[in-house]
Amino acid sequence: MPTLVLIRHGQSAWNLENRFTGWWDVDLTDQGVREATAAGILMKEKGLDFDQTYTSFQTRAIKTLNLALEAMGRLWLPTEKSWKLNERHYGGLTGLDKAETAALHGDDQVKIWRRSFDIPPPLPEEGSPWDLAKDVRYKGIPIPQTESLKDTILRVLPYWEERIAPDLKAGKRVLIAAHGNSLRALEKHLSGISDDEITGLEIPTGQPIVYELDDQLNATDRYYLSER
Repeated sequence: MPTLVLIRHGQSAWNLENRFTGWWDVDLTDQGVREATAAGILMKEKGLDFDQTYTSFQTRAIKTLNLALEAMGRLWLPTEKSWKLNERHYGGLTGLDKAETAALHGDDQVKIWRRSFDIPPPLPEEGSPWDLAKDVRYKGIPIPQTESLKDTILRVLPYWEERIAPDLKAGKRVLIAAHGNSLRALEKHLSGISDDEITGLEIPTGQPIVYELDDQLNATDRYYLSER
């Protein structure tokens, strides 16, 4: 039976500072490093192993994967990185303090931007300091200006079908280290969560989520590894 494990990256600098991050590249905090390492130790203790790993183009997810694999003695495992597993792009909210943004625009409006299924945040202003156009990692990639959760799903699921699902169907054990919203996209698909319900799904940092799948990749079980 195929086994899939999902991990949201450990705490990042902007998680700690309560800022909208999205595609902007920030590092792990010391706590985030500890969370990633602890995830690897837990997976090793529970007897998990992998054949293939996936992550995004963003440092916080890449480091989380590497720290977990190092703790498992599995740094040599093959890894595929894709921008399609990046966090949701927060557009004009990128870099803003969440509390200050709520004070400026109102809690209701910020909740719509953060939690609605298909309403994206506002577009960034011209000359934004968070513009990624010159970031070499995204050369030739259609960088979004803003994304709703629905937009994020529309880039994550084709990548799942094209790259990850075939590995699982071939019997490979797969580990994915990614982000809150790219993982919400996968969980919505795997667990059949409705559009309304998915916006309320919270995914904690650094906690391995195990999916047990049948041969058709339907979920037969889903649990946090720390609870088993």
